Amino acid sequence: QVQLVESGGGLVQPGGSLRLSCAASGFTLDYYAIGWFRQVPGKERQFLASISARSSNKYYAELVKDRFTISRDNAQNTVYLQMNSLKPEDTAAYYCAAATTAGARTKESDYDYWGQGTQVTVFS
Repeated sequence: QVQLVESGGGLVQPGGSLRLSCAASGFTLDYYAIGWFRQVPGKERQFLASISARSSNKYYAELVKDRFTISRDNAQNTVYLQMNSLKPEDTAAYYCAAATTAGARTKESDYDYWGQGTQVTVFS
């Protein structure tokens, strides 16, 4: 069974950091581009970052490019999102997704498999 599981979310104060993990089971991530998105209730899912299958290309949304870093460890079948300098407006449910293509993608519709999400709450 193909499954993506996010972890690492939680409560953090403004200026703090979290590292989210996206672990795959039932398939290997080696040939998949991976993306991170987030969603606030009542709003559309928002693209954050993506990484190609061999880590040769990475894309970031403008609003996070100086604070978030995407990386992957194919040996561990896991992709990470390091989030620094967190702000209250970063509060959301964070999702990882896998696309059956090697090249990094930025559109939600490009992705085929999705995790269930992990909640990040940034509060004062």
